[in-house]
Amino acid sequence: MFVRKKKNRSGSISIVVAEKNRGKLKEIATIGIAKSEEEVEPLMDQARRWIAERQERIHPTIDFEGRAEEARRREREEVERVVSSIENVLLNGCELILDRVFDLVGFNAVDDKVFRQLVHSRLSCPASKAATVDYLKNHFDEDVDLSRIYRYLDKLNDRYKETVQDISVRHTMDILGGHIGVVFYDVTTVYFETDREDDLRKTGFSKEGRHSNPQIILGLLVSLGGYPLAYCIHEGNKYEGHTMLPVIEEFVRRYNLGEFIVVADSGLMTGANIAELERLGYKYIIGARIRNESEAVKKQILSLPKVNGRMHEIYKGGERRLLVGYTDDRARKDAYNRNKGVRRLEKLYKHGHLTKQSINKRGYNKFLDMSGDTSVEINRERITEDAAWDGLKGYLTNTDIPTEDVFTAYHNLWNVERAFRIAKSKIEIRPMFHFTRRRIEAHICICFVALKVYKELERRLKAANIGMSVDKVLNMAKTVTTIVFRLPESGKTFAKTMPMKRHQRIAKLFTDEFWGTR
Repeated sequence: MFVRKKKNRSGSISIVVAEKNRGKLKEIATIGIAKSEEEVEPLMDQARRWIAERQERIHPTIDFEGRAEEARRREREEVERVVSSIENVLLNGCELILDRVFDLVGFNAVDDKVFRQLVHSRLSCPASKAATVDYLKNHFDEDVDLSRIYRYLDKLNDRYKETVQDISVRHTMDILGGHIGVVFYDVTTVYFETDREDDLRKTGFSKEGRHSNPQIILGLLVSLGGYPLAYCIHEGNKYEGHTMLPVIEEFVRRYNLGEFIVVADSGLMTGANIAELERLGYKYIIGARIRNESEAVKKQILSLPKVNGRMHEIYKGGERRLLVGYTDDRARKDAYNRNKGVRRLEKLYKHGHLTKQSINKRGYNKFLDMSGDTSVEINRERITEDAAWDGLKGYLTNTDIPTEDVFTAYHNLWNVERAFRIAKSKIEIRPMFHFTRRRIEAHICICFVALKVYKELERRLKAANIGMSVDKVLNMAKTVTTIVFRLPESGKTFAKTMPMKRHQRIAKLFTDEFWGTR
């Protein structure tokens, strides 16, 4: 094929594509008619392109390298177009998970964005309020001013306490089938990094050995499973036994509880507390101080056969029952702790290093006899007497439930202990750096909600057989990103959460299906 210029009678020039076949000329197509010389060359170019396209269709040229390069060019252009529409990249995997739990428990009834952010921060990055501000800015592009946080805490004060407790109780009752049959109460101490005392922060007996630091007493009421129900705050030097009855009475009155059982440790129970519980008609299971019983009862206890796992019942009058159990594991633990203490005492005594501090050290002084000011010796008879109690544990109750159920209920107190461990080690409720009562109450309220969210997430992970702890899930979620795109035509934004291959174990937590089940 070739391009041919053909003059017409009118003086115009036709540009045609022609070919010769067996010596004969054949016109294939007329490209155009030029009325002047200036129009000829463009039509000639057009004819040449027509020929090239026709030949390509008939005999296509395979240009692998050219096609691949073109594909790569288009690919780069597409990526650049997508990247140019990215408005933000958020490391918000933790927030997405915690938001779900926060809302499913019902805390979204507290329509307060700052409150939600502070609760999330206690779980994903527990730190000072100044560090929390940096965390919110760096991870979520939330520009929260530190002074605003402090003003917010002053405003928050204790006004959400009843609301969050109501939400937690309703959700817990739903989980437990509508009935809270057993409540567990215990206290801990929360210390402050300061030497100054005030009307709330007082020095007292510290459960963490920080007797020189001012502290507050925090009481916690939980259900079976360790779900927090209510809390109370008291002065740091208050006797912990006086903290229980007020919070239980308020809890019973507020939620109109019917039959239930209060479970508490022996350290919280005085004779007055027990009498008051009975006067109010409350059922209880408490740890008994069997070594403080009358001589007749102690003699009876020590005469009981020590059979692993067996419980014995001693009637105490009225509805009171003293249940005494023995286990080999407890006996071994008691013997180990006593022998360890005695060996340390013997070492100090042998080298003449026995001081007032070692005499007063808990676990040592009960085995010492002192004569005058300087004569000190180890009393072997007392060690033998102490060994007779190895493995024995007592429980005082006014219920009529079987002894095995009493044992099981009391040993569920570990749920409260674990709740305190979570609050201290995961949520970092202490040390506290606030110094006004308002901010202290606000901080405790935020930590209470964080504890409830933690426990609910833990329950859902277990129900879904995820096989990971809350801490591991949140740590992994910290590297999950959400990309926010700006759609150029509509101007709207579109967010896409991007779990990677390394997030495979928790990927389902970012789907609606996972949170749609209980």
